[in-house]
Amino acid sequence: MTHDRDNDANFVRKQELQQEKEAFQLRQEEKRLEVARRGNTYKWIVNSIFWLAGMLEILLAIRFSLRLFGANPENDFAQIINNLSAPFVAPFSTLFISPTANEGTNIFDLNVIVAMVAYTILSYLVVSLVRFIFYQEP
Repeated sequence: MTHDRDNDANFVRKQELQQEKEAFQLRQEEKRLEVARRGNTYKWIVNSIFWLAGMLEILLAIRFSLRLFGANPENDFAQIINNLSAPFVAPFSTLFISPTANEGTNIFDLNVIVAMVAYTILSYLVVSLVRFIFYQEP
């Protein structure tokens, strides 16, 4: 009789241990899934930031090139580029006096270059902030 009780107690204990093991494995798997979700969200945000910053850099580089090579400011394409990029260049527009050539038609716009550097640094700082936020322990 005591032998049966010992076997029953052992059987119950084995079941409890199995349930604890399964619960632990489930918690581990849930933790892995949460880390994967956070990683995917982090990658999406970082890629979005770099994509937007890249598009802005391209826009500013086109503006710089048009001004450097003396593009006609009355041209529709030049107007579109200038209008799209104007808000991003505005904070830097009076920082330096840009050198000109050919009676002012070719402009080496230092302010656009400063804007490009500033936005590149800003994008890396934002990505660093996102990395800091996403990799804090919950």
